[in-house]
Amino acid sequence: MRVTQADIDLAHRLADAAGAVIRPYFRAPHGLETKADHSPVTLADREAEAAMRTLIEATFPDDAIIGEEYGTKDGTSGRAWVLDPVDGTRAFVSGRPVFGTLIGLMIEGWPMLGIIDQPILKERWSGVIGKPTLFNGTPATTRACRALEGAALATTSPHAFDEHQADHFVALARAVTGGRMGQGPIYGGDCYNYGCLASGHLDIVVEAGLKIHDFAALVPVVEGAGGRMCDWQGDPLTADSVGEVIAAGDPARIEGIVEALACHGH
Repeated sequence: MRVTQADIDLAHRLADAAGAVIRPYFRAPHGLETKADHSPVTLADREAEAAMRTLIEATFPDDAIIGEEYGTKDGTSGRAWVLDPVDGTRAFVSGRPVFGTLIGLMIEGWPMLGIIDQPILKERWSGVIGKPTLFNGTPATTRACRALEGAALATTSPHAFDEHQADHFVALARAVTGGRMGQGPIYGGDCYNYGCLASGHLDIVVEAGLKIHDFAALVPVVEGAGGRMCDWQGDPLTADSVGEVIAAGDPARIEGIVEALACHGH
């Protein structure tokens, strides 16, 4: 099964609908609550996902839907829309426009279409496997990175790593900085980092503990811009991946990143 123009059109309609819900809540009362897993959720998260689910069910009723806020609706088509209405809720509630709406389409478990939408800045990356990634309608391209040392490395938060993963991340950070940790990684950014990588402003993003709704949309965006995404072993990301994620703007650096992550930071 291929991604159709109807799929692409729906993905953009979903992003438009989510953005229309989210914008009025930004830097305004947003009904912050804490979920059972201690993560934050707002009215923007819930209402944006509800709006997107309504559109999907009306357009492709046989497709599955996997959403962060309202769980999984099973389908019969072999296709699943994967939604994270506000990826980076902490950034959202802090008034920082580096969160995003993530919309992915997986076919037979493989990420095939993705959108990263920043509704406040009105920036949108859209990717389809096998096609060039577009940033607000113009092709986006990753940049070359000649060596690990000196690469711009980003992650959302060091607190997202468990102790074991943190050791490996520090080993990679040392390889990137040449041991000069004062010039260390860029923190914060959530899904926005992957858009910046796709547009050639970052070289590497590494994270752990991601759920399917956190990364399904990212793969087509990064890879359509010339980059590559994989897990910490270098294997492709699928519905079965554990959530340890590498994005590299220059695919030539993947092997070195995987090797560095395999080392301990002691």
